[in-house]
Amino acid sequence: MLLRCTVNGEAVEMDVPARLLLADFIRHDLKLTGTHVGCEMGVCGACTVIVDGAPVRSCLMFAGQADGCEVRTVESLAADGNPSPLQVAFSRHHALQCGFCTPGVLMTLQAAHEQGVWPKTEAEARELLGGNLCRCTGYQGMVDAILEQRS
Repeated sequence: MLLRCTVNGEAVEMDVPARLLLADFIRHDLKLTGTHVGCEMGVCGACTVIVDGAPVRSCLMFAGQADGCEVRTVESLAADGNPSPLQVAFSRHHALQCGFCTPGVLMTLQAAHEQGVWPKTEAEARELLGGNLCRCTGYQGMVDAILEQRS
């Protein structure tokens, strides 16, 4: 099928198999490897991208479903090669270790920011992070980075 969409501000037009997953399209066809595939069941959140303003699990969505959509990956967060303020806060608060979950977490947070639902308390930050699994950090650094961004 012919897929036409915008990925990170660039128009994309490509013939893709009907059953190609969006995560595989992003990683293998577009060579944007920041989107990670973890559980392949939509549970871990590592593959989270933003489609038309909403966070989605790209391992559960067919690429063809993105036809006509705007897709943003973690690569879209840096501007002119400079990390976003949230990425800087993650670094400052040691909110990542292996980094596998980080792109999905950042895209979840970016969508929350754009939707105007930024956490104001530690409990709200932890609730927002509840859909993203991390086996390394214990989440406290992520929570600290999130709360730093509320001002």
